[in-house]
Amino acid sequence: MADVDDVTSEANEKVVVRTWRAWRTVHEMVDDRGYELAEDEVKISLEQFKAQYCAADNSIIRGKLNFSARPSQEMLRKYTPPATPSNPDPQPEIGTIWVEFLNDTALGAEQMRKFGKFCSDNHYRTGILISHVPVSSTAKKEIARFAQWTTIEWFLEEDMLVNITHHELVPRHVILSREEKAALLKRYRLKETQLPRILQRDPVAKYFGMRRGQVVKIIRKSETAGRYASYRLCV
Repeated sequence: MADVDDVTSEANEKVVVRTWRAWRTVHEMVDDRGYELAEDEVKISLEQFKAQYCAADNSIIRGKLNFSARPSQEMLRKYTPPATPSNPDPQPEIGTIWVEFLNDTALGAEQMRKFGKFCSDNHYRTGILISHVPVSSTAKKEIARFAQWTTIEWFLEEDMLVNITHHELVPRHVILSREEKAALLKRYRLKETQLPRILQRDPVAKYFGMRRGQVVKIIRKSETAGRYASYRLCV
C-alpha cells in the first residue's frame, strides 16, 4: 500500500510542478498586458504554490487557481478611444479580466458556453480559459456568441510551461496606443495597410492579447546600432 501511495505522490508532484509553471506564466502574461497584480502573485515559489493550492495528498485544488485582475490606469488610457463630438466622454474598451483553469476532462461547446456565460454575467470584459486538454471545434464556435459582452481567449496549459517572451531569440514587443499609432503613421506618411503584418494567432500576439488594427513595436538588438525598432499591424 505504501508503494502505491509513493507512486501516487510522485505522479502528483509532476502535475504540481507543471501546473505551477503554467500558473506563473499566465500571471506574467496578465501582468505584461498591463493588469494590476501583486509581485508575490507573479513570482510565487513552488513551495508557496503547494501551500496555497494543494491538498494534503499533494493534489491540486484547481478551483483555487482561478483569479481576476483589474486594468492599470496606463492600460485604461491606452484602451480609451479619443473624445469626439458624438462621443465626448468615451469609455475604456477594456475592463476586469477573469482567468480560469479548466477542471473538466474535456473542453467542448458546453464548457465554453458555461465559461462565456459566467464572464458575461459577471461583467468581465476578457475571459481566459486555461485547459489541460485541446479545445474542440464546436467550442471555438461558441466564442463568437459572447463577443459583444466579453472577449474569450483560451490557452493550452502545455503551451504555458515556458514564457515565450523570455526566450533570448524573441525580441521585446510593445503594443502602441492609438495616439502612438497615429503619430507613427503620420511620421512616415503611411497607411496602416502598408505596415508589415502580424497575425492575431501568432504566439506573441496571443500572449499580449492583441486586437486587429493594433500596432506592435518590435525592438531588436543590433551589433551596429545597438538596437532598432520595426512595427507590425495585427490582422
